Amino acid sequence: MDEREREGLGEPGREEDQWPIPAYPRGYFGRPATRAERREQRIADHIGRHKEQGRRPPGPPGRQSRLSREEIVRAAIAVADAEGPEAISMRRIARELRAGAMSLYWHVESKEELIDAMLEATEAEVVVPEPSGDWRADLRALAGSQRAGLLRHPWIMDFIGSRPPAGPNDARQFERMLTLIDQTGLGPVQALRVLMTLTSYIMGAVVREHQEERSQRAEELAQAEVPAGELVDEMSRIADWFRKTGRYPHISAIIETGMDPDDPKTRDERFEFGLDIVLDGIAARLT
Repeated sequence: MDEREREGLGEPGREEDQWPIPAYPRGYFGRPATRAERREQRIADHIGRHKEQGRRPPGPPGRQSRLSREEIVRAAIAVADAEGPEAISMRRIARELRAGAMSLYWHVESKEELIDAMLEATEAEVVVPEPSGDWRADLRALAGSQRAGLLRHPWIMDFIGSRPPAGPNDARQFERMLTLIDQTGLGPVQALRVLMTLTSYIMGAVVREHQEERSQRAEELAQAEVPAGELVDEMSRIADWFRKTGRYPHISAIIETGMDPDDPKTRDERFEFGLDIVLDGIAARLT
């Protein structure tokens, strides 16, 4: 059993019961609650009153009694991966699980708690290496793992930095990341800023990748009915325009290379190039 298993990473337990940071409504940037959200809140309040009295309210038998918190969280993550966090509601997750919406509230008391549980579960997927003595290699491995997680679950970026650690998984991962940077000898404030800079680069790169994917799909749809010869002629016309104006020598030089800046086959290479720049900057700070 490794250290992560001994700590119970990703598993609910006694530490979660003693978590010192209170949950609070996210507010969703101040927008008013929808009719469906108000209805869900009334259901949650109803379940809460019955819990306080040690009673289970009547409801449909069968499936709800076999539900687990982990199953609910997995279903919610799958919905968010496919449709974004806006699609998350207790009624929607209940429908995915073929259960009654009321039964979910016995495992997850609110939508906010469900989102926190989703963030905790996905945070546990990020592999933070043990310190090897080579901080640069360790941060490179961490960056690759974080990037992979954000590409799998892009909705996470809507919540990063929006609140303190959601729970013990989040706090343990944060502590491990700071331990990697501790190898540089930087103090706690500088170490935190280094981690924030690294995370900002990763998030920005992932946002760019998702934008490229959407643009590529839109371009493929737009060009589907256009003969290949016409596409080539159009690209040549654009290149000639930039060259003949004489006002855009740098853009013209890039066009002349024939490089596609959004080529999907170069995404890994481009990510590593930018990461090298960030790590070089950290190294420069150390000297």
